[in-house]
Amino acid sequence: MENYIFVILIYTGIYAIAALGLNLIVGYTGLLSLCQAGFIAIGAYSTAVLMTKYHMGFWETMLLSGLIAAMFGMIIGIPTLRLRGDYLAIATLGFGEIVQNIIMNWDSVTNGPMGIHGIPGPKLFGITLSSFIDQHKPVWVIMIWLMVGLIYYLIRKLIRSRIGRALEAIREDEIAASSMGINTAKYKIGVFILGAAIGGIAGSLYASYSQTVAPLTFNFMMSIMILCMVVLGGLGNSFATIAGAVIITVASELPRLIGISHKIPPQLNQVLFGCILVFMMIYRPQGIIGRIRLNYAKILKEEILHTEK
Repeated sequence: MENYIFVILIYTGIYAIAALGLNLIVGYTGLLSLCQAGFIAIGAYSTAVLMTKYHMGFWETMLLSGLIAAMFGMIIGIPTLRLRGDYLAIATLGFGEIVQNIIMNWDSVTNGPMGIHGIPGPKLFGITLSSFIDQHKPVWVIMIWLMVGLIYYLIRKLIRSRIGRALEAIREDEIAASSMGINTAKYKIGVFILGAAIGGIAGSLYASYSQTVAPLTFNFMMSIMILCMVVLGGLGNSFATIAGAVIITVASELPRLIGISHKIPPQLNQVLFGCILVFMMIYRPQGIIGRIRLNYAKILKEEILHTEK
């Protein structure tokens, strides 16, 4: 039971990283994206290929996987500049399906439906971490949640900067933001690139811990699950997104934790995510914690004092 709790904490941390990236796109900028699973898949398969075929180390592979996912974020970001709302959601949904189908059919690189196995774990102090060794699981938990904390801190700094205020302006009224001189195209492409890079890092961690990747893992339901984490906690609130990831992951694994998983069909998770989205949109669209409103007067005062110094 203790080892299973560690596994839940590990996957919760990985999903929290992916949800933080999606929250930048959906929560802070107001762009409805349904392809976060595609970015995770790109990061996971980049790590799998680079580590198994080219024998690269995990840490440089993780950074490269984030960069590769960021490139694809730019690819999807540029043509969707003129799209909003439902049309943007459909375009990103299509991108996610394209990624999954390419992975499924590019046998020479991705090994097709069979996936890639035997992905090595990261090295820490000369020891290669493995998901099969129980003593390594607490180290995985610490490493992944340190990564969650680092990404949370960097996003928090970004949102409290001028870039964050520009993203919030685009979310509230893109036309007004453009008329005030904000280059909305630059910021929208930039946020897709950053959100995709964070998703790629989550995928890299997923591949290294699971030590195997398969195309059917990164399906549309994964994107919906991550979107549920963002919506449940509160759009535009990074801490709430992490809380949403914890709640959703624990709720998904609760039947197995209490020993009744054999009595509940696996499709129940899909029903659960749909019910959560419907319930939250009707009764609490701001999420459980809700959005944090920035104190612009305080920020402006700090900037004036910094300029005077």
